[in-house]
Amino acid sequence: MTDFEIRPIPAAEHAAYVAAQPAASFLQTPGWATVKSEWKAESLGWYDGERQVGAGLVLYRQMPKVKRYLAYLPEGPVIDWSADDVGRWLRPLASYLKSQGAFGVRMGPPVATKRWHAKTIKDAIAAGQHPRLGDVPADATEPSGAAVAQHLRELGWKPPRTGEGFGAGQPQYVFQVPLDGKDDDAVLKGMNQLWRRNIKKADKAGVEVTVGTRADLKAFHALYVETAKRDHFTPRPLPYFEVMYDALNGQAGCDLRLYNAHHEGDLVASTIWIRVGHHTWYSYGASSTAKRDVRGSNAVQWRMLQDALTEGATVYDLRGITDTLDPDDPHVGLIQFKVGTGGEAVEYVGEWDLPLNKALYTAFDLYMRRR
Repeated sequence: MTDFEIRPIPAAEHAAYVAAQPAASFLQTPGWATVKSEWKAESLGWYDGERQVGAGLVLYRQMPKVKRYLAYLPEGPVIDWSADDVGRWLRPLASYLKSQGAFGVRMGPPVATKRWHAKTIKDAIAAGQHPRLGDVPADATEPSGAAVAQHLRELGWKPPRTGEGFGAGQPQYVFQVPLDGKDDDAVLKGMNQLWRRNIKKADKAGVEVTVGTRADLKAFHALYVETAKRDHFTPRPLPYFEVMYDALNGQAGCDLRLYNAHHEGDLVASTIWIRVGHHTWYSYGASSTAKRDVRGSNAVQWRMLQDALTEGATVYDLRGITDTLDPDDPHVGLIQFKVGTGGEAVEYVGEWDLPLNKALYTAFDLYMRRR
C-alpha cells in the first residue's frame, strides 16, 4: 500500500477532525498550540486521496542560532495506531518535517502496553519488594503496544534515554479510572474505604462543589501557588491558565471546566477538568493547607468523576504518576491518593525520537542537558 499524503491544514479543520474521533489527547488539539506560544506550531493532516485519515499538532523548538528545529507531537499524532503498517503515516511525516527544517522528531503514541489494578499496586507498596512499578507483573498486557514499538524500531525510531536532555516530555505512566459501562454506584463501590469515607465526610461537613467561571481562575491560582509552596514545585503563572481556558474552550470538541469546592465560604480545593471525545482528564489541582479535614479534594474529584460519567466518558484520567513504589519515596503519596479511586495504572509505549540529522540532534541534546 502507498503512503498517505500529508499537508498543512487550517486549525478549524484540525479541530473538526479531532472532535469527530472517539478520543484524542487535548495536547493534540490546535488550541494547545495557543497555550504553548513559546513554540512554533503547525496543524497537519493525512489524506488518502481527498479522505482525511489523520491529524497532528506539531510544535517546533528552534535550535540556538540556527534555523533548524526539534519537531514535537505530544501524545500524538491522531492516526490509526492499530494499523498493520503505521509507516504509511510516519514515513511522510518524517519527510515533511525534514523539509521544514526539522533535525529530529519526538512523538508520544497514545498506545498502552501494560495495566496494573489498584489492588496490585497497593499490595506491591505494602510488600516493599518491588522498587518500581515496571518490576511488578502486570495484570494485563496490550499486544498493540508491543506491535507499535516493533514498528517504530523498524522505521528507525528510538525511545529517548532516561533523563534525555531536552525534557522527558509527557509521562509514560498514568493512572486512570475506566468508566465504560459503569454508573455512579459502580465507580463509588470501586474506590477504597478511605476514599468513600472521605467523600461522605465532605458531604456531611457541608462541602459544596460547583463549576466555576473564567473569573474564578484568580482564586484557583492563589490556591495553586499555596499548593506549590507546600509541595515544593514551581507554579505556572496565572496568564498560562487564562490562555488555556480560552484556547481549549474556544475550539470544537473540547471542554475545559474549573471546579471549586467551598466550605462555609472558604475555597478548600480547586481543579481543572478537560474532556475531548470520550476521554476526560484531571489536569491541575490545588487545595488549601487549612481545613484539610473537610476533605475538599475528595469531594471535587468525586464531582468530576460524576460529570465525566454524565458526559459519556469511558475514561477518567488522573494523568501522570512516577513508577516508584518505594514506601519511603515522597512521590509514592501521590500514587496512593490516585490508587484510592480504584482505577488502574497504565504504561504507554512512551515517547520516541527519530533523528533526521544525527549531528544536529546530538548537538541540541547536549545543549539542552547543559542548560
